[in-house]
Parts: sequence; structure tokens; C-alpha cells
Amino acid sequence: MIWLAPMETPPRIRIGTAGWSYKDWDGILYPPEVQRKKVHPVEFLARFFDVIEINTSFYGHIRPELGRLWCRKAAVNPNFLFTAKLHRSFTHSPLAVMEPTSAASIRPNEEDEKLAREGLDSLASEGKLGALLIQFPVSFKNTSLNREYLEQLLRQFIEYPRVVEVRHSSWDQPETIAEFVRQNVGFCNIDQPLLGRSLEPTEHVTSGVGYVRLHGRNYDQWFDSDNRNDRYNYLYKPAELEKWKEKVEVIARKADTTYVIANNHFQAKAAVNALELKHLLGGKKVAAPETLVKSYPELREIAEIEDAGGNYSLLA
Repeated sequence: MIWLAPMETPPRIRIGTAGWSYKDWDGILYPPEVQRKKVHPVEFLARFFDVIEINTSFYGHIRPELGRLWCRKAAVNPNFLFTAKLHRSFTHSPLAVMEPTSAASIRPNEEDEKLAREGLDSLASEGKLGALLIQFPVSFKNTSLNREYLEQLLRQFIEYPRVVEVRHSSWDQPETIAEFVRQNVGFCNIDQPLLGRSLEPTEHVTSGVGYVRLHGRNYDQWFDSDNRNDRYNYLYKPAELEKWKEKVEVIARKADTTYVIANNHFQAKAAVNALELKHLLGGKKVAAPETLVKSYPELREIAEIEDAGGNYSLLA
């Protein structure tokens, strides 16, 4: 059965997940039809969310043919958009695990720029690129050298709606926020474990694009875990989401479009919290996959349950 969303006014607040390709989502979020590749994960997720942040573009440049395929698969939801991470060659030291990232250690080349732009254009040409996320690690601090590099990088990709994610608190100051406004660049408001001088939750809007990323609060495994996926093993509590609902509402009043991305992807917890936030912000029940509601029964109270064929039902 082909599922088509009704035509409606594009949402000013778009809520979704960071990425879609996680093996531990099989059977928890994805039904057999997705696991057997009869239904593409993007097509499946676009039934429930108005945005997905492309995560793989950080690790490898988007191949244009894949970008166009994703746009076709997302067509089940006429209001759907992607956001995409800029490739790590522009934002992280090649030895980021061993050394701090700074303008002196980041080393993109001309081929990186060419490949990044080809991938982003495959989305933008279809009208499906909502924003380019430029994500730096916590070791990227607010220094004159780093500010100079960031300004040059922002000019390099000026044709796209740009959002910058910085994780060190030295960036959260009036002069920096004013500079983001001057350059028409979005500031990414994040939720992360507050360790050392990590950036605390903010509600900055510095362009027409509002942006929020929820990483979880797994303090114990944020830096110490052997498996990088363990750091995202966190399910936000209702009271925590309620505080972010209030922040998102503040951001949305100032921005043209606001993206809220759940990155706590372990065992599809990002999808759970994204649906809960969608419910909190919209004030009504939300469409939810039957598989996910079975895995997380707490969703029953807020969900209109949809099976893999696009049919709605109530779970017994």
C-alpha cells in the first residue's frame, strides 16, 4: 500500500531523528518490511517525521545518486526535508581521538569540497535540503584562529542554509551570537552531558533557521565507553522533554523554521523522544509505528498506531 500524507501547510517546527541506518533499530522501530528492504527506511520514517538529519554525510560524502534516491523515497510526505552534516574533514582533526581539534589541525582539501557540494546539491536541487549542519567537537574553542577559520568555512558554503554546532561554552557569548546574526548563520542549541566546559542548553536564534539537537545525558559513558554508540543510550524523561518543549517554543517564535533532532539513537530511543516532543508541541496524538509502540508501551497514550501497510489501529 502506498501511503501519501495529506497536503497541508509546511510545519514551522520539524521534528525527527539523526540518521536512520542503525542495526539495533530492526525489530524495535523497523518492521520486517523495512528489514527485508521492501520498504526503504527513509520512506518509512517520512510517514512519522517531517525531517531526518543525514548522519552518514559526516563520515563519507553523499553520493549524488543516493541523495536523489532518498529524495524520491521521502516523497510519501510532501512536507519532508533533510538536513545534512558537513563532512568531518572540514570540522575535525584527522586525529581527533588523539589531539584537540582547531583550525591548525583541520585539513580538508579541494576534493573534499567538490564531493561535499555534489552530495548537498543532489538534495538542494530537489528542494529537500533544509539546512547544512557544521558540527565541531568540544575541543574546538572560541579562539581568534578558530573564528577566522569558521568565517572562511561559512563563506565557502554560503549557498546553503548553514547551522553551526559548537560544544564548548566559550562560544556562548554576546559577541559570538552577534557575529552569527551578521553572517546569517544558525546557532545549534544542544542538550549534552555537562562535563567540564561543555555548552549548556541555550535557545539562540541567529538566522531564519532554528536548530536543536538532543544528544542524551549519558554521563557515565560519554567519553569512557569502548563503544561510541553507548554514549547515546539515553531516554529522556517527560520532565526533561517538557523543558525542551518550552525552549523549542521560544526558538520557533523567532525562527522561520525550527528543526529538532533527536540523536539519542541507541535502540531507537531517538524516535521515541521525537514522537513525545511532537505530541507535546502539537497537543494531539501522533502517528507512531506499531513496532515502536510495542517496544515502548509508554507511547500508547499519545499514539495513533500505524502498521507497516499504513493502516491505523489500536493495540490490544
